[in-house]
Amino acid sequence: MKAEKGYIDEEIPAGLDLKAEIARLKKEKNAVVLAHYYTVADIQEVADFIGDSLALAQVAEGLDAPVVVMCGVHFMGETVKILCPEKKVLVPDLNAGCSLADSCPAPELEKFIAEHPGHTVVSYVNTSAAVKALTDVVVTSGNALKIVNALPADEKIIFGPDRNLGNYINSLTGRDMVLWDGACHVHEKFSLDKILELKKIYPEAKVLVHPECPAPIRIVADKVGSTAVLLKWAEESEWREFIVATESGILHEMRRRCPDKVFIPAPPADSTCACNDCAYMKLNSLAKLYLTLKYEEPEVTVAPEIIDRARRPILRMLEMSK
Repeated sequence: MKAEKGYIDEEIPAGLDLKAEIARLKKEKNAVVLAHYYTVADIQEVADFIGDSLALAQVAEGLDAPVVVMCGVHFMGETVKILCPEKKVLVPDLNAGCSLADSCPAPELEKFIAEHPGHTVVSYVNTSAAVKALTDVVVTSGNALKIVNALPADEKIIFGPDRNLGNYINSLTGRDMVLWDGACHVHEKFSLDKILELKKIYPEAKVLVHPECPAPIRIVADKVGSTAVLLKWAEESEWREFIVATESGILHEMRRRCPDKVFIPAPPADSTCACNDCAYMKLNSLAKLYLTLKYEEPEVTVAPEIIDRARRPILRMLEMSK
């Protein structure tokens, strides 16, 4: 069966224990399931590994399994395929894209690079394989500061595509990196006013903020960091209440690790919803994961010449992150 819609569309028998079937298929096919913190709780619970982009990239690099299912968004599946070209890499839904990756088409970045000769290109991992192939070193929100600091102080840098993360790194390093004008639709939506309203309700709560958020949100943060950094900080902190300004999927792991603490999702500005979700991440479901394992579709493919060029900046990132 082909995933004509970007996913397998098949009616699943009523009463089927999807979690048990997923476990059976993983064993039968010697498959490994990776899941990002932003996926729904059910996906995280059946995954073999959960983490942020860097952690999952590091896991992918050392995998022995012939089949890997990446429950996240499309660029994450591409990253696994780049690191593991000999493996069959599957995603539950090819439509799970990324607004940030979409904001930086490779042809436009190539033109931008030509307009800024002599610059080192530092690209966020939230980019397509074709963009990574134009890049000198890839970074994540967890290692961007370390990697930029490791480059010579006088090195001219293009940083993309997230302008908020780039501005944050510029503010910490005193650099003047040339920034691509892109942003994550989830992190752009957080409301400073609504966070301040939550602070009135929870005056003792500490504010945890992802660096993809705009500067006004970062300014009120008690801790700015990647999902992994925020998770660790909350886990080790003596504080009991936290307002979390990143995609709400991370709250599942925060609550699992810290059952005695309170985590309040920061709401978006344009909605009465109590949390801020990535619609792309939420396209991953148990039903789609089950059908993906059953039929081994849809598969992520990357052209061999792109793999060769994109692999180098990813490996450089992994080496510089040690």
